[in-house]
Amino acid sequence: MTDRAIIDWPAWTDSPPGRYVLDWEQTQLDRVVSDVFGYHALQLGLPQLDALRENRMPCRGLVLDAASGASAPYAFPRGLTHAGTRPGSNRGAASAGSAGLPAPAGRSAVWCDLLDLPFEAQSVDLIVMPHTLEFTSDPHRLLREAERVLMPEGQLIILGFNSLSLWGARQSVGKMTGRPFVPAAVDLIAFTRLKDWIKLLGFDLERGRFGCYRPPLGSEQWLARYGFMEAAGDRWWPIFGATYMIKAIKRVRGMRLVGPLKVKKPVLAPGLAPAATPNTRNHTQ
Repeated sequence: MTDRAIIDWPAWTDSPPGRYVLDWEQTQLDRVVSDVFGYHALQLGLPQLDALRENRMPCRGLVLDAASGASAPYAFPRGLTHAGTRPGSNRGAASAGSAGLPAPAGRSAVWCDLLDLPFEAQSVDLIVMPHTLEFTSDPHRLLREAERVLMPEGQLIILGFNSLSLWGARQSVGKMTGRPFVPAAVDLIAFTRLKDWIKLLGFDLERGRFGCYRPPLGSEQWLARYGFMEAAGDRWWPIFGATYMIKAIKRVRGMRLVGPLKVKKPVLAPGLAPAATPNTRNHTQ
């Protein structure tokens, strides 16, 4: 992104509000992804957050895009003309391991264009997008790409800043004055609008949760003073949390599971026994 008014993620995540938000999001992700099973899981952007560390799928990947501020602080691999494509190739993905880039333990990192994911259709079981929609130039297209590569019954987890919150209000004022409070390339996406988007793509919303109810303050000392607002906000004004997490499932209408039909044996009523079949040898005349 060329907009220099955007806050860089590395600098922001080292700040007190950044650590406050990422700690909440990491806790939520650790709890949610541990119960998602399959073979392939992807995290799109934001390497400062290890979204898949509690997931047990054998193939877990970190997908990064050089055009997105959410991929910092990783440097763009040498020899790539644009995201994920080497000179002379039509389309492809560059492995971070081959470029000497670090990746979380137990998974690989791939550089590509997030709006043109180099994965086959219906090949991924889980996709996590931590604030990725806020850094892409086309959120609708990114959601369509996620729907394309997800398998039927695959799960999509989205994290973002809530525009209907004190943080969202401060972000709106900050962007007008050239001093945004949170890193985002586009306007913050309201939770209600995002629900409509994913429903139009055929997803069923399974879970939604808000968090981070403290005011948008830059001091760790002042954030600590408002710690009591966490429990109060979760009870009295849950939809006004600074961040949200959505978990949705891709549904394919009209699809039926195919398998052997198991016929259950009829259960006898209590106290009854099957009628005995007469035995010709023991039949008395």
